[in-house]
Amino acid sequence: MTLRHLILSLSLLVAGCVDPQPPAVTEPQPGSFAYDLAFLEQHTDVLVLSDSTGSAQVAVVPSMQGRVMTSTVAGPQGLSLGWINYDLVASGDTLLHINPYGGEDRFWLGPEGGQFSIFFKAGDPFDLDHWFTPAGLDTEPFEFVSSGSHEATFQKSLDLENYSGTRFNVDVVRTITVLDTQDAASILGVAIDPSVQMVAFASENTIRNAGEEAWKPESGLLSVWILGMFNPSPATTVAIPFETDSGAERGDESAAVVNDAYFGEVPDDRLVIADSVLFFKGDGEYRSKIGLTADRATDVLGSYDAANNVLTIAQYNKSPDATRYVNSMWEVQDAPYAGDVINSYNDGPLAPGEKGLGPFYELETSSPAAALAPGEELTHVHRTFHFQGPEGALDSIARHT
Repeated sequence: MTLRHLILSLSLLVAGCVDPQPPAVTEPQPGSFAYDLAFLEQHTDVLVLSDSTGSAQVAVVPSMQGRVMTSTVAGPQGLSLGWINYDLVASGDTLLHINPYGGEDRFWLGPEGGQFSIFFKAGDPFDLDHWFTPAGLDTEPFEFVSSGSHEATFQKSLDLENYSGTRFNVDVVRTITVLDTQDAASILGVAIDPSVQMVAFASENTIRNAGEEAWKPESGLLSVWILGMFNPSPATTVAIPFETDSGAERGDESAAVVNDAYFGEVPDDRLVIADSVLFFKGDGEYRSKIGLTADRATDVLGSYDAANNVLTIAQYNKSPDATRYVNSMWEVQDAPYAGDVINSYNDGPLAPGEKGLGPFYELETSSPAAALAPGEELTHVHRTFHFQGPEGALDSIARHT
């Protein structure tokens, strides 16, 4: 085509004499943030929060306790980083024991097991048939309070009873905030290379004793428990640093680093304890759970997805002075306040020949046990950071966190 013909064609197009070809409609691809957002919008209400650039985006669902369902470092076409239970969300069904809808940051309260459990009724055996997630933590919505482009706040009043018959009136306020790169770098104390894309968000979770009686250790205490559910793969490894000098007499130090007895001892090929870091498989193929007590845990844990070059870090406001953490082991406990402050769960078949809940894996943190007088509050802050980029740049962030 000559220049004259090109100019003529453009002139005709502008004049409306030539119909332009409509742009091709591209459907969101499975695995992308756009795909998951479109799916969620078909079935529930969704708030999308973002950082100042608009590339880091977070999808929050008020009707599911204000949970962060998923996020992305690269806008709508970027990888969706949270696990979503598509079948359960789409079905509209309500399951009996738990409704694992998914989500990178969901609000729970502990303890799960023991004589002060809020998941078991008095006198029931501690088994899966008698385990029930309280509706306020599972199926009931949180009330929307306010939102902006970077932040949203929700609230909920809960009425709970523990295994020992103690009643709790709890007011919850939960705020989700998307963090900019500068804030994330400052919180973690790292430099973030320009080659790395990032999304980071914080949940600030406050519980208040709204009753007339003080919450006391002898009748049971609660703790804030935040759980992040992520997509598993054979290439995903959870990494948890630990304190090598806990200041306690432990005997065999290597055996005391981690509690891996929740669902039976974790096989050696799934849990490796190195000098100051333990490694745990996040493949969603074997049901297992691990935890670290407050004197072993630091304020971070994370995972690395080698297939997608995604480094995930969970960080929380660990109290330097707290000594009481609720114990969630499924048994009557000798030490109900010697529980874990951080946990990781890997999903898998519940029994031979049965399906699991997901599959997914989790990064979890807990607040200290809340011995609150009427009107007193406790706040637990849980932050999630995702970094995607060259392996060397991600390695630098991981080593300096």
